[in-house]
This record gives sequence, structure tokens and C-alpha cells, in this order.
Amino acid sequence: MAHQSSDLTTKLTRPGADNGGNDPRALYLKLFSGEMFKGFQHNAIARDLVMRRTLKNGSSLQFIYTGRTTAEYHTPGNAILGNTDGAPPVAQKTITVDDLLISSAFVYELDETLAHYELRGEISRKIGYALAEKYDRLIFRAVTRAARKASPITKANFLEPGGTQIRVGTSTADDAYDATKLVAAFYDAAAALDEKGVSTEGRVGVLNPRQYYELIQQVGDNGLVNRDEQGSSRQRGNGIVEIAGIKIYKSMNIPFFGKYGTKYGSADAETPGVTSPGNVGSFVGAAVEDAANDVSGINNEYGEETEFKHSCGLIFQKEAAGVVESIGPQVQVTSGDVSVIYQGDVILGRLAMGADYLNPACAVELVAGAAPGATGAAEF
Repeated sequence: MAHQSSDLTTKLTRPGADNGGNDPRALYLKLFSGEMFKGFQHNAIARDLVMRRTLKNGSSLQFIYTGRTTAEYHTPGNAILGNTDGAPPVAQKTITVDDLLISSAFVYELDETLAHYELRGEISRKIGYALAEKYDRLIFRAVTRAARKASPITKANFLEPGGTQIRVGTSTADDAYDATKLVAAFYDAAAALDEKGVSTEGRVGVLNPRQYYELIQQVGDNGLVNRDEQGSSRQRGNGIVEIAGIKIYKSMNIPFFGKYGTKYGSADAETPGVTSPGNVGSFVGAAVEDAANDVSGINNEYGEETEFKHSCGLIFQKEAAGVVESIGPQVQVTSGDVSVIYQGDVILGRLAMGADYLNPACAVELVAGAAPGATGAAEF
């Protein structure tokens, strides 16, 4: 019987072993890593919509602004040593990395067997979702700040364009859901970006889901919206739909009347509240954090809840904001003695990033319920 048992052991298929190696869980952890990355990538839309840089051996990264230069006529006999006005002017912006952002879970070994790959896969996706949500929220707050700022170029006689706020409609905050008025605001934003000399490449708009669905229902088939694809692609909110050359995305992570992505409750003159579908989670309609007071680990300015009181959408070009990563999305899992002591593994997703505005001229904030620059929609 002993010989038979040994023979069976050698023939046993171990799907977690790497090329039949001795570690039956070598591929187990790698599967988890892949799920975590997919969870992050499928939910973080802002990462590729702004300027992204990787930081090594430092805590902050410097971005350089170059203003416009001028043309002038040459005087015969004069040496050409650069423009007499010293153009172009140059300024800088520094983005600091915030503290390490983590999401973790402890998996008790007794609760899993080798057949339960999906347990760790599900946990990994949720960790990826959590990191992606925070990542997007910080970037969209940075873009909103950009729309309210003047240009960093302050050289005399070289006034550079700053950010733009555009009011959706003219009366109440409910105009934020009016498809016709949203379309008009998109065309107004496109014109403003053109007038400020902003490149047409990389222009995007981000709305909350209810705005997006209202938009494609009401104006999706009357010629106002240009589409690259038909059918289900239009419903997904992943940049297929365009207005005035601006690709439109939907997200629950944009600042929306002081909340993230949606706002439930009774409407008033300044802030619209839609009827809750019921049984929503606590993360739905969560208030924008007061970063300066309530959240430790923040090293950049992301604004306070009251400052987003009338914000209802973003339109921007990728140079509007930047994100600096010193640690990209990573996964770590305990092993060895630690796993023995606790009879389980800690599964950790982490990243270190910071975001801030760069070129205000590339950012447009949509506001409703108040005129641009009113209380709650003023410069940060």
C-alpha cells in the first residue's frame, strides 16, 4: 500500500505548481496579482487622461511651463541674440507624492483549499477597485482645481490663459441633467479651449452616470453627437461618444455637487438630488472629503467638500493635470514564517501617487445652480 501511495503522489496533478515544481502554490499568488491589476486597470479611467510620470529617488517632481513667444522684425546690422522682450517666459509646478495608499485583506488558510482560486481572485479585484476609486477621485479633484486657476506664467506683458468655468443652463441646478443644455455647454467649452490655443488632441469630458445616460437618450440620434461605434458601445461610457470632438466618459468619481458621482435626496434651487433607487451602499453618493482636515497622508491640495458645491462635470485636455507615481499598483502577499505564525496570508495592494493641476487653460468645469465664481465654485 505504501508503494501504491507513493506512485499516486508522483502522478498527482498540481495545477498551482510552476512547471511541475515543488511549490504547489507558485501560480496561486501570480493569479492573484493579475486579478488585482485587472481590477485596477478596468476601473481607473483618469490615469491615461492626464500627464503621468514615474518618480524615482525623490519625493516630488517638477513640471515646467513655457509661455508663448513673439515674432519681431529684424533690423539690418543688428545681432540676433534672442527676442528683446525675453520671451518665452518659463514657470514651474511641483507635484509631491502622497503617503503610501494601501488596501489589504487577511485570508485564513483554513478557509481555503487549492480549489478555491476564485476566493483570492475576488478579493484581489476588490482591492484593485478600492485603489482605482481613490486614484480617480484625486485626479478629478485636481482637474476641477485647474479650471479655477490663473496661469502660472506671471511675467509682465505675457498674460497666459487660465481655467474656465461654464454654467449649464441659466436657472437651477437641475439643468445639470438637461441633455440639450449639456450639449450646449460642451460646444461652449470646445470654443473656449480653441480660443485659448489648447490642442484638440486628448480632449475628454467626464459626466456622472445619470447625466451620461440622459445625454445619449435625448440627443444620441439627432446628429448632435458624433459616434465611432453604435449599439452597446455607446452605453458603456468609455469615450466612444463625442461632442465637438470631445470624447465623453462616465464616472462615479467626479466631484458632483459636493458628492462623488451622484447626489440623492430632494432637489433645491442650488443642488439637485435625484430619487435614490434604494438599497445603495454607503460608498454611493459619498461626500467629497475635506482633505486638509479629515485625511492624513495627503501632501497635495485637493480642495474641500464645500468648494465642489456646484460642480457637475469636467471637460479637459490631458495637460490640465498631472499624476506622479513613485510606486505603481503593486500586490504583496506574506509567506514563510509569517504565514506559519498567523496560519494565513495578508494580501496587500499598494501604490504611491500624487496629483495636481498643471495647465489651467486646458481645464473646464461645468457648474449649475450658481454662476461661475459664486460661493462654492470659487477659486481654490
